[in-house]
Formats: sequence, C-alpha cells, structure tokens
Amino acid sequence: MEVLIESVDHEARGVARSANKVIFVENALPQEVVNVEIKRRKPSYETGVSTFIKNPSSSRIKPRCESFGVCGGCSFQHVDPRTQLAIKQRVLEDALMRIGRVRPEQMLSPISGPSFEYRTRARLSSRYVHKKQKVLVGFREKGKSYVVDMMSCEVLPSHVSSLLPELRVLLDSFSIRERVPQIEVACGEKTTVLAFRVLEDPSETDLLALRQFGEKHQIVIFIQRGGPATLSQIYPEQPTALTYSLPDMGLTFEFGLSEFTQVNTEVNSVMVRRAISLLELEVGDRVADMFCGLGNFSLAIARRGGRVFGIESNQELIERAAYNAEVNGLSDRCEFLAANLFLEGCPGYKNLNAIDKLLIDPPRDGAKELIECIGTDGPKRIVYVSCNPATLARDSGVLVNEHGYRLISASIVNMFPQTSHVESIACFQK
Repeated sequence: MEVLIESVDHEARGVARSANKVIFVENALPQEVVNVEIKRRKPSYETGVSTFIKNPSSSRIKPRCESFGVCGGCSFQHVDPRTQLAIKQRVLEDALMRIGRVRPEQMLSPISGPSFEYRTRARLSSRYVHKKQKVLVGFREKGKSYVVDMMSCEVLPSHVSSLLPELRVLLDSFSIRERVPQIEVACGEKTTVLAFRVLEDPSETDLLALRQFGEKHQIVIFIQRGGPATLSQIYPEQPTALTYSLPDMGLTFEFGLSEFTQVNTEVNSVMVRRAISLLELEVGDRVADMFCGLGNFSLAIARRGGRVFGIESNQELIERAAYNAEVNGLSDRCEFLAANLFLEGCPGYKNLNAIDKLLIDPPRDGAKELIECIGTDGPKRIVYVSCNPATLARDSGVLVNEHGYRLISASIVNMFPQTSHVESIACFQK
C-alpha cells in the first residue's frame, strides 16, 4: 500500500488515511509518500511499517545508533532535533485543545539540552541467549521482550555506554548468568552506580568479579535480591552518596538509588529555573509544592525567598527532602509532609485557600483530585509540570473552564530527546 503521511502521533508514528481508516506507520514523517507493510488490522485503524520512502522529508536524518529501529529505547533518531521539538509541541497543543478545550495565551520556547549522552538514569535488561551462547545487555526490542544485541548506546553517558561490552563479558562469567535480569544505572555528579538485580544469591566468585569490575572502573556496585529494601552495596566498603546540583541556585541534592530524580540533569536545571520564573515569587510568598519528591522545586522556591509546604506520598522521599533542606541551609523555610495526594481527604487540600502560589509535579496520572479541590478560591498562580500531555490537558480544562483560571503560558520540556516522550510546563493565573 502506498500512502501520504499527514502528521505524526504521540508515539512518533506517521499518520495516514486510506479507505476511511487511519494508518499508523513506523519510520514515516509528514509529507512523505511511503510504501507500507500492514502488521495489524483493526476495524477503525491499521498499523504498519514503511518499506520504501519515495520522497524523504527534509527533516529526515541518518540515525546515529546502529540499533535504531530495533531498540525500544529511541523512536526519533531519524528526525532532526528542531523537528522533534516541533512535533512534541504540536502533540501538547493538540492535547490541550482536544481534551481540555483550552489554548495557552502564549507558547514559550521549548526547554531543551543535549540530544545525546544525556540519560543519567536507566534500567538495562540482561539475558543469556542459549542460541547465541552469550549474554546480551541493553534495552529491549521495540514491542518485544527480546534484549537488543548492542555494544553501545548513544543516549547513555559515554563512560556508561563504553561499559556495555565488558558488562556482557562480566555476566557471561557468572555462575548465575541466567538469573540476572536487570542492571540499574544511576549517574551522580561524582559517582556512577550499577545495581545488579539477581534472582538467586551470587557465588563468592561472582561477588569477587563484581568488586573487581567496580574497582577497575571506579564504579559503585550494588546487588538487589528482591525489592528496593534489599539493595546492598558491595563495592566500595564505605557508603557512597549520589548527588546532583542546581549550580545557578547554589543547591546540591543527595538521592538514593531507588529514589526518583529526573534523568536529564541539564534540562532539569533549566526547567526548575523556568518554574521559578513563572511563579513570580515575592519574598514571604506561601508556596505549596505538591508531589515534591526529594525537594527538586521546593529548595529552589525557598532559595528565592518563598516559604514552602511540600507534600509527597513517599515517606523516604519526604525524609530526603528535609535532609536536603537542612544541608542547604533552608530548613527554616521548608515544611514537608507525607500524604497521599490521590485521596480527596488529603490534609494538604485543607489550606489551599491560604496558599499564595502552587507548584504541581504529578506522575503520569495527573492531579485530578487535587485540581478538583482547588475551587474558585485557590492560589493566585499555579505552575503545573507534567509528564503526560493528556492528563495535563484534562486538569487544565478543569482549572480554566470550571475554576476561573487563565492558561497564560505553556511549553514543552524535552527531557527525553530521541524519544516521543513529551514533558511540559504550564502556568495558570487567577
């Protein structure tokens, strides 16, 4: 089948139409005429992959990674960076209009950073393949459970990417090589950590090999036998802290391996700066930071003179936020509470009318319960950081169409270059 690609969807697939059906086509860009091999047929749509591109788009470039198209880690390496931003902005604008029936008064410039070698957090899969008689380490194949046979990764920091061949050799030497399904990667400013998930206890020889690997590459090594509570550092002997910073605000954050942090530290720094600017803080402003995590936004707000009330459901993150406030000299401006923000009776909802400004940074499900509790007498300014355009659009519709706010600005946050993932930030004014 030959089709004309009209647009790109939120999963980076080309969108075409034929015989009153929508066709989603992998590896296809707007205005390209492509031949499509249909892989799946449904009553209202079909999915397929392009087999021949008759007139390549001017936005099409050669992917940097040899595994692109097979690996599920990236979906946009065939698109130039400027067009990636434009596509993501269109996804955000379309979601706001289609779902929330709202349109920003101003679209701000995208927040972006390095296109490659940016990913400081990752979860790699490991699998011993009997047919190949070797261990594979990398991301999973697109839409499949197989592990990609990769020797490098362009989105991981170069010092981590270069370890992939040696990691394969290391795991291949294990007595439990078929029982190591996952390796967690976390890069701090001065420390890199690898955590090996194991389904049975490693032998003494395995543990020795891990320690020698850590010593050779100056990497902190953990093993994990079960849940996060079973994480155990085996190299070096002394505990090692992971940190990241917001240099222009003089803030340093300590975090644990199982604690959430943004994967792109450079973009995170710009995003926090943008959020602080949008809040238009005045000294003494009372600011609620909902889903505050370990204090990523809270401490920046406090540094700019605000008094912060942070709420997060995870007690460990709340303790980490309080610790980070203390080491940065901001304890007197910060108060943190562990509470479930998805419950309508959450204690944090009771004093929203006493808050001057509000920052929300929810997970993918959004902040439906919180937004509905704001009412018409809520904070005069709200900054909403989102990792899901659909739930941001839903919540924006409530704020604008029911609670009397204006959506004064929005922009995308390109936290995950080379992927279709869209993060964004929006500002609402009473």
